[in-house]
Formats: sequence, C-alpha cells, structure tokens
Amino acid sequence: MRITDVGGFTLRGPWPYGEDFWQERLVMPLDLYPKFKERGGRRLPRPAQFEQSFLRISTDEGVSGVFGPTSRGHIDFIKGAFKEMLLGEDPFRVEMLWDQMYRSQVHGRKGEVMMAISAVDCALWDLIGKALKKPVVRLLGGPVKEEMPAYASCLGHSLDPRHVAEVSQGYVAEGYGALKWFFRYGPGDGLKGMERNVELAKTVRDAVGYDVELMLDCWMSWTRAYTLKMAEKLERYEPAWLEEPLLPDDIEGYARLAAELETPIAGGEHEYTRWGIKELVTRRAVDVLQPDITWAGGITETKKICAIASAFDVPVIPHASWTEAAQAVVFSENLATCPMIEYLVKYGVDQQAFNKEKQKPIGGMYKPPTKVGLGFEPDMQWLVQETEKP
Repeated sequence: MRITDVGGFTLRGPWPYGEDFWQERLVMPLDLYPKFKERGGRRLPRPAQFEQSFLRISTDEGVSGVFGPTSRGHIDFIKGAFKEMLLGEDPFRVEMLWDQMYRSQVHGRKGEVMMAISAVDCALWDLIGKALKKPVVRLLGGPVKEEMPAYASCLGHSLDPRHVAEVSQGYVAEGYGALKWFFRYGPGDGLKGMERNVELAKTVRDAVGYDVELMLDCWMSWTRAYTLKMAEKLERYEPAWLEEPLLPDDIEGYARLAAELETPIAGGEHEYTRWGIKELVTRRAVDVLQPDITWAGGITETKKICAIASAFDVPVIPHASWTEAAQAVVFSENLATCPMIEYLVKYGVDQQAFNKEKQKPIGGMYKPPTKVGLGFEPDMQWLVQETEKP
C-alpha cells in the first residue's frame, strides 16, 4: 500500500443548534487589554452557514484516512510542507513518517506546525485501522478497560447562577461524577471579578454538593499572585484542580504554584511533544497532564507522552478537542495513567456537527470504540464540490 494523494474537503451547511448554543466565553489571556476584553471571543456568535474542513490521505488500494475538522490553513500547510514527503510512502510506517515530518520542521516544534503534524498522524492511524478493519484502540494494544468515566466540560454555558445550578444538576442526573466550569474573570477585573469567580464555584457546590468532582479552568489568563489569592478563596469548595492558571511557557511559575498550593494544578493542554511534557513532569510543574492529541503530536506522540507520565506517576487526562482520537489513546492506557476523559459538552457537539453518528458518554461513561479506524464518518451530502480536491 502506498500513499497517492494528500488533500482535503470541506462540508458546509446551516448551523444546526440555534443562535443561543454558545452562551458565554471563557477568560482569555488577551483580556488584560480592554479592547480585547469587550469582544465576544471565539465561537460567539455562530454564522448562519457553518463549515468544516477535513484532511484526507488516500492510497493506491482505495483506502483513505481522514482527520477533522481542521482548518484550511493546516491543510494548505500540510500540502506544501509534507505532501511530497508522504507521496509513495507506506502509510503503516507511521513512526518513520512522524520523525521525518518533525525533523523537517525544526522551527515548528510547537504551535501550528505541530498541529499539522498531529493531523497527518491521526489521519494515518485512521487509514491503518480502516486497512486492517480494526479500531485504532486495538492497534494500540487496547482496550485496557471496559469503560471510562467522562467529566462534563461546560465551556459555552451561561454563567448566570441559576443556569449554572440547573446545568450542573442536569449533568449529575445524567450520571457524570465530575464537572468542569470555566472562569470568565482574571487579574484585569479586580475584586469584583474575583467575587464572580468565587460565586461560580459556590454555585456549583451548592447545586451538586461535594460528592461530585469540580474542576475549574483559568485558561492561561491569570498570574501567579492572582492564582494564589483565588486558590485561597476557592479552597473551601474543594476543587479537584485549577487548570492552566498561567501562560504555558511559565514553567517556573507552575512549579512554584504546584509546590505552594494544596489544590492540584493541571496543565499541558498547550504544550507539545514528549520533550515539552518532559519539562513539566521533571520540574514537578503540574499534578495532572492534559495534552491534546490533535495538537501535541498526534496519536504516535501522545503514546510516548503517556509513557513518560506513567514513569513519573502523573495522570494524563487529555484535552479532548477531537473525541475519537482521545478515546483511542485513553482506552489503550490503564486507569492509573489515564483515569478519566474529558467530554466538552458543547464543543464536542460542534466538532461532530457533520458526523453521521455522534459520540457522547452514556450515563457519564464511555465504552471502548468498536468502529474501524478512528470510528467517525463525515456526512458527504454536505460536500462543497469545488473544494473537494483543493
């Protein structure tokens, strides 16, 4: 089997979920600047016409691997940087192909370039699974467990206290044993912002009690001093972790927080490759690792990340921006290494908008993937013909 084409396609259709689907954004690093703080932020609002692009790697045996949704920019970069490197190669040699892509991009060891490498890697694993007619999790040595608890990640919900209480109780009633809520305020919002952040944690605890895990996401938008003050105020609500309080490169700040606070610190969502993760674990900068499979280097690299984490006894709970790839990895690891999986209750629906079959936890639990490849199939009735072969 040889790779014969590297391209993509775009699906477009009406936004299917209503105007109020995305109700609130999270605090963002640029909120330190007033002109950015007043903006609605990503995904607010949704346009009437909605589209998603997908990477496709084709072979001479008629089997193709698909990754997406991703950006057209990533697909264009992949075609320019990696297409000639991939054409004619055996897609099963995924370790070699990953290493060649990585070595060819010495100035792109993080960020957008690594996201592009991740996309190719995931598409290759999807292709391999389809060629062998097996789920990718089986090819990774799993499934290791028969079910996996998911936590409901509540990005996009209104932060009105009545809504927060109602939504939290609803997810617990569905069977979720853990919830994550996203702060809206940071250092630029003063004492009033602190009060609103504390109100969010208090509202969730008053609504669901203390038998449910509560995670709180700061999305890289706080400072160390602000985090110390907020952690003291939040401690009575027993957060399972504070997530990404600082910018990703402030590893020293993370290490100091992890040493100073009783509340666990989670991070690594915006870190890349085994080398970036190694810095976090060897410096004891985080208590929970959250690499995103579709950013950190793909399935091939995330398996190496899990091996490093297990050697240091640091749990890996991946940021699950792409549900199918995250499931393949976490179900191939034991509960000590990957004890839980994130389900972004709004983003997960958004991400699967054009999938024929939507995946979500049942009773707060996922079962191991059983479909071949990565187990998703875009609905091609929404194909934009002129971009089918960009």
